Amino acid sequence: MLPTPRKRFGQHFLTDRHYLARIVEAIAPRPEDAMLEIGPGTGILTAELARVVERLHVVEIDRDLAADLRRRFPPERVVVHEGDALELDLAALPAALRVVGNLPYNVSTPLLFHVAASAPRIRDCVFMLQKEVVDRMVAAPGTPDYGRLSVMLQYRFEMALALRVPPGAFTPPPKVDSAVVRMRPLGEGHLRARDEARFEAVVASAFSQRRKTLRNATRERLPEAAFARAGIDPSRRGETLSVAEFIALADAAD
Repeated sequence: MLPTPRKRFGQHFLTDRHYLARIVEAIAPRPEDAMLEIGPGTGILTAELARVVERLHVVEIDRDLAADLRRRFPPERVVVHEGDALELDLAALPAALRVVGNLPYNVSTPLLFHVAASAPRIRDCVFMLQKEVVDRMVAAPGTPDYGRLSVMLQYRFEMALALRVPPGAFTPPPKVDSAVVRMRPLGEGHLRARDEARFEAVVASAFSQRRKTLRNATRERLPEAAFARAGIDPSRRGETLSVAEFIALADAAD
């Protein structure tokens, strides 16, 4: 019997075994993997991963679900971290970490940024989220879904849509479609901004009001001369710039 879903945690429990098998296939767990599952809920995915992974970490905010997970799985195989995933120190977990899970819809974007901050320690991520969020994550410049989330994640990760999951695969069914996305860190050799805090601020400003030109949207962040130094027309809008162009523009502010 499933527990009563709690709206404040954005709980929708995966119950369809067909889609469970496809998600496990997308993750492709191995015994030696250092793996963290975010939001295990009823443990349907946890059980499949624990069959393979020698030591699995999970983080669950719902105290009742966390207690049930502790009862069901031996602590030497499944380490249960009870609390908010946003407060979990990923640096305290093993390196080359694989992060997976069905991210709660109500906090999916903050969780993505939290994970992205630890990209150098991560081997890959396989997440299920609202399809509209995944569409934004993988969007290309010049498309309606391209925005701050696209740029900030693509700055650190190579991303690809793995599969779509319909509402009927969950209990209760969400009002939207879901999708599974795979994220792989770009590694040490990828193009990086000289000042990442400034890069993040420029990106945030560029998308703060999408209809504004770059000149107007970033007026408080960038001197006019930065556009000429970066070779970027200030009459363009943020949604047209690639990640590399955003890096060039932020670097040109010096």
